[in-house]
Amino acid sequence: MVAAQRTAGPSVPSPGTQEDPGLHASPDMDECQQNPVICKSRRICVNPQGSNTCKCPPGFELNPKYPKVCQDVDDCTSGKYPCHKSTQCLNIVGSYKCLCRPGWKPILGSPNGPQNTICEEEISFPAWTPPPGINSSSLSQFYKRVQDLRRNFSPARAQNTIQGIIKVVDELLETPGDLDTLPRSDQHCVATNLLTGLEDVLRELSKALPRGPWHFPAAGGTELSLEVMDQGDKNITLSVNQTKMLLNWDTMQDSGDSGTSVVGLVSSPGMGKLLAEAPLFLETEEQVVMHETHKGVLQGISPVMLSDITSVFVSNKNTQNLSSPVTFVFKHSMTPGPRQKVFCVFWEHGQTEYGNWANKGCWVAFTSDSSTTCQCTHLSSFAILMAHYDVQEEDPVLAVITYVGLSLSLLCLLLAALTFLLCKAIQNTSTSLHLQLSLCLFLAHLLFLTAIDRTELKVLCAIIAGALHYLYLASFTWMLLEGLHLFLAARNLTVVNYSSMSKFFKKFMLPVGYGVPAVIVAISAASRPHLYGTPTRCWLRPEKGFIWGFLGPVCAILAVNLSLFLMTLWILRNKLSSLNSDVSTLQNTRMLTFKAIAQLFILGCTWCLGILQVGPATHIMAYLFTIINSLQGVFIFLVYCLLSQQVREQYTRLLKRVRKIKVESEQYTLSSRVMPEAS
Repeated sequence: MVAAQRTAGPSVPSPGTQEDPGLHASPDMDECQQNPVICKSRRICVNPQGSNTCKCPPGFELNPKYPKVCQDVDDCTSGKYPCHKSTQCLNIVGSYKCLCRPGWKPILGSPNGPQNTICEEEISFPAWTPPPGINSSSLSQFYKRVQDLRRNFSPARAQNTIQGIIKVVDELLETPGDLDTLPRSDQHCVATNLLTGLEDVLRELSKALPRGPWHFPAAGGTELSLEVMDQGDKNITLSVNQTKMLLNWDTMQDSGDSGTSVVGLVSSPGMGKLLAEAPLFLETEEQVVMHETHKGVLQGISPVMLSDITSVFVSNKNTQNLSSPVTFVFKHSMTPGPRQKVFCVFWEHGQTEYGNWANKGCWVAFTSDSSTTCQCTHLSSFAILMAHYDVQEEDPVLAVITYVGLSLSLLCLLLAALTFLLCKAIQNTSTSLHLQLSLCLFLAHLLFLTAIDRTELKVLCAIIAGALHYLYLASFTWMLLEGLHLFLAARNLTVVNYSSMSKFFKKFMLPVGYGVPAVIVAISAASRPHLYGTPTRCWLRPEKGFIWGFLGPVCAILAVNLSLFLMTLWILRNKLSSLNSDVSTLQNTRMLTFKAIAQLFILGCTWCLGILQVGPATHIMAYLFTIINSLQGVFIFLVYCLLSQQVREQYTRLLKRVRKIKVESEQYTLSSRVMPEAS
């Protein structure tokens, strides 16, 4: 602030006081009038008593860098004079204006521009044109009536126009005329046009209605229920015909919205005839569940519509990913049968040219004989479909064979593991391999029997699936090492226990047997951890080829083991043809020949029977696969324990020792009884 001081003269008495006759009064001089250019750069001169001051006018302020220069104040960013939220602030030199946004206009009595401007959105009837390539006189007549309503529309007549729209749509659906003769694909195209066009028109026209609830019925059953409100209302419930909708308005509105908000629910029972035989596209996870629990939705039978088609619209058009779901309650008279499943679906016209039903983002929260509750994370046109499926009947005989066979295998594997661990006389590289294979199979079968169906907790189920993945891969890895060891032993009949091959196995078999499966499972879990655990089993999901994290290594091991088995038989054939009279060599060769044949079962080669479960032989192969592979532990105990002379000798010694201990215990007990009697 710059002030210009003048030379002070004699003091001037205040008005209304007596003047001292001894003093001469000097009147104040107005320097602002005497020197009009004393203040420059938009400043104005103020002449207080005895001085003058240069100040900035309203809307300006002194420039900090140049104190004698006034600069314009941006009133829009300063926040001192905020405009109404329905307007846009425009700064001008020395002032500002509040202007309506594009597509908006000042409310009645409010000018467009000054600070007190309040605007509202301009209401117009959106264009609604027929779908291209559809020839129908009924449809042409319908759009002609729509154009008449559009031509005569004004915001003051919004209520009558909305009622007229509901009426013409209802009459078209009640008496479709030649629409019934159109191909199904064209009917679906017409339905898509009607649903989307009706939503757009009602969304715009409803903004012209006064605040409050509104209801627009029609004779044929088409019905509109809507609510016009100010921003800030929370929970909303609307009902039409047999459908109720519950939503939270905070999840629907746009942060930039202002003024009136609209939410509406339209029920059009007659739309179902146009959407007959429409395809149903299930979400990937739903397809997996249907495949695992049933044989899937029957392709030759179209889903049955249980409810009216209900459309939802709100002021905000961006409703594809809501933060909280919208709840729908549909009442229906038809009860789903034992081979039928209920789906909450919406009409989607993006995947196909003519539209289809889809269930992405929607799910069944509750269903009964008379109603179904759905929740969706987006808004569209919704309905309840009942689809037929083919039941995947479980064979109870196979289930019994599986549980009995695995239980017997668990017992045999436990006995075999104790034998390999405690009988020091037979411990060598071969028994070490047998021990590790028995332990892995025992833990895998035990976990399979007790936890394969524990799907209640997703995290726990994923952990169980990962553990089964690792244990079965480790079992197959030890089967591979068994096959490799047998092949090398066949090539070195006389040095089975003392060759360099034995040292190699002792050094590397544990890191390979447990490390390789760990790496495979770690990669699988790190890449797609969410694919561990299916809706019905704690196992690997088939999506995105994730199941090949198990099938790939298993198929490779089976191929290698089968090759090793065939090469071992070829080597033994040559050995048998060149035998001399050495009895021990003959005995070793016969032993290895028998073991090689037994390895066909022990090495897991019989798992190949699972590939053959196709065609007419499916049932037979399923039984063979289940019986042989569930008894793998029995084969291990039979071949490596009961049919081994060394192990039988150890069992005989153990039995003799037990009998001896029992006899000594009985003798001790008898003597302890006799001694007191003698005394």
